[in-house]
Formats: sequence, C-alpha cells, structure tokens
Amino acid sequence: MLENKSIIQKQEKALLVGLVTKEQTEQQVLEYLDELQFLAETAGAVTVKKFYQKLAHPDSRTFVGKGKLEEIKQYALSKGAELLIFDDELTGSQIINIEKDTGIKTIDRSDLILDIFARRAKTAQAKTQVELAQYQYLLPRLKGMWKHLERQGGGIGTRGPGETEIETDRRIVKDKIVLLRKKLAEIDKQAFTQRKDRGEFIRVALVGYTNVGKSTIMNILSKSEVFAENKLFATLETTTRKVVFESTPFLLSDTVGFIRKLPHHLVESFKSTLDEVREADILLHVVDVSHPAYEDQYGVVNKTLQELKAFDKPMITVFNKLDLYEERTFDEWLEEDVKQQILEELKEKWQRDTNGNCVFVSAIEKRNIEQLRTRILYKVRDLYQERFPYKSEYFY
Repeated sequence: MLENKSIIQKQEKALLVGLVTKEQTEQQVLEYLDELQFLAETAGAVTVKKFYQKLAHPDSRTFVGKGKLEEIKQYALSKGAELLIFDDELTGSQIINIEKDTGIKTIDRSDLILDIFARRAKTAQAKTQVELAQYQYLLPRLKGMWKHLERQGGGIGTRGPGETEIETDRRIVKDKIVLLRKKLAEIDKQAFTQRKDRGEFIRVALVGYTNVGKSTIMNILSKSEVFAENKLFATLETTTRKVVFESTPFLLSDTVGFIRKLPHHLVESFKSTLDEVREADILLHVVDVSHPAYEDQYGVVNKTLQELKAFDKPMITVFNKLDLYEERTFDEWLEEDVKQQILEELKEKWQRDTNGNCVFVSAIEKRNIEQLRTRILYKVRDLYQERFPYKSEYFY
C-alpha cells in the first residue's frame, strides 16, 4: 500500500532544467519553468536557479549536453542544491546517468506531479489512483534504476513504490498494477452507483487549469467549506454539493485541476474522478484571467476536455481573479475611462470567442457573482425543461 511517511521535513534546494527544441520555443520553456517552480514550491522545494539549453533534440544519455550538465553540477555544488528537476520526462537510464555525473538526486516533471498527488491523496480512491500511476510510471524505468529506487534520504520524488529490492522485479510490479486496477475497478463501481443514486438532478461541474479558483467559487455558490489553497492540485477528490437557486436544485461538483504535460498514466488512473466531468450536464470552465499565460491555460483545458469527449457540453466560461487582473494591468496614473475601455475590449473579445457564454468575476471580492448565478440558473432551467418537462416546479 502506498505510504506518505516521507513527507518533506525540510525544504530542498532545487535547480530546474528545461530544453528549447523545435517543439518548444524559448518563451514557452521560460513559462513552463515558471510553472515547474510553482510545482516545486507546492512539493516543498525552494528553486535556486533555472537552466535551459537550446538543442535540436534531447541528448539520449543525459537529456542536456555534457557542457551544460557540468555547468549545472558546478552551480549546484556552489549553492548547496540537493535536487535537479527536469521539465520533461526522463528515461530511467537518463536519470541514472545524470545522477552518476552530478552526484545529485534527479527527478522529472511527472515524478514531481506524482509526488504532489501522493501527498494530497486522502481517500482510499485517490490513494489507489496515485499508487497505480506511480507503478505505471515506474515500470518502463525499472531497468538500471536500482540506485534511483534505493534512496533513503527522503524528500521530493521518493514517496511511494519502489524502495525495496523485491519491487524492482518487473513481474511483481506488473502484478501490483493488475491488483491495483482491480481494486480501483471496485471503487469505481461504487462511485458509479453513488452517482446513479443522485436521481434526475442536473449536474454542473467546475473545470479548469489548476489553481484558478474553482474551489473558492464552489464555496461561494454552494455556501459550503471546500478546501481552497493557493497551491497546485489543492483538490484531488471530486466534491459534490446540492445547490438550490430560486427553488431550482442542481448538483455542483469541484474537480481536479488540469495542467500542461499532465502525465498520461495519471490521467488514466484518475479516470473515475474525471468521469464527473464526462457525466456532467453543464461545465463551468474557470480561467485565471490575471495569469500572463491564461490563454494558453484556457487552450490546455479545452484540449483536455476534447480528449475526454466533454467539450461539446453546454459551457459557461468564468474569467476569475478580475481584481488581480486590474492590479497587474493598471497603474495608479491610468485614467478611469481608459481602464474601463481596456476592460470592455477584453470582455467584448471573449464574448465573441465564447458566443456570449462568459462571465468576468472576482471570487475573492465576490464581484459579479450574482451575474454568474443567473447564468447558471438559466442554463439549469433550460435543461430541466428539455429533459424533464414534468418537473415544472424547477422552472420558476
């Protein structure tokens, strides 16, 4: 069973490493490294420096070139850095080679995300999902990874399976994956039964990039206390509440946040959690409009929804953190009419791009929340009228 006993006792000093290739521009890599820094902070590490190199393709032995790796090693020694985090997936042999050449513990983005999920998992379902994803991540990296698996020091990237000799055996890892899938199938069956027991209520699901404010909006709309924190993946389990707007009831669910480069095996393991998105009648796509790369995040979520075959559902795009957008965009000398013009142009653009299905809010300041409630109410009532015309008590 997955154990989280090695939760970070001290902050590890980390160096982040990215690669500029034909597929990733320098600007994109800088943005990805900023996000990787946030992930590292969520896991408890302190980022000392970010490195990146321009290569046509990753080095098959050490991902980055020999000279760059030596530069990273020397900098790490001078600053006392204990951890290298690479923004792209590494093979088992690359991890071993990098650790051999530098003497520094090395993990990749997937390993880091799995570490965060392992810490955040609270329920039996989430723990099983994370454990399965960890073994699936481990399986193709077993060859030559004994030293990587044998770490005793604790810290980021060391939680979960793979710390005893017997678990380095490929057959046993495969057996564990089979057992975990069976266990998860039973849990999924129970979860499906629970969802079926919810009756004929219209179901609304909050979706969006991680850390955009979904849980805060959930708390406001449902008047409940769902865990909300300014960290990535604060919510792993789906939380569902019954909400009533003007005598019209519906179910509102808060789901796990999406992120770019989310490990495929993690998506597969969290299939049952993502079923809440697939089975929803209406989606509230929450976007952090204050984030410099919010349009990219918006695209990542839409692409994920397409992969989940959920993109064609009725949707309201909720541009959140309007207060932070104004704070970061407007300086104190800007005249009020200019500020209003900038805001109007922003809203008009997204009204066009979403066919009028968007709202701009500040969940923290509770600005435009009534407008959001009204939008939701109209969509919920329309669906009730369409699907359950005999439930006239829900329409008015």
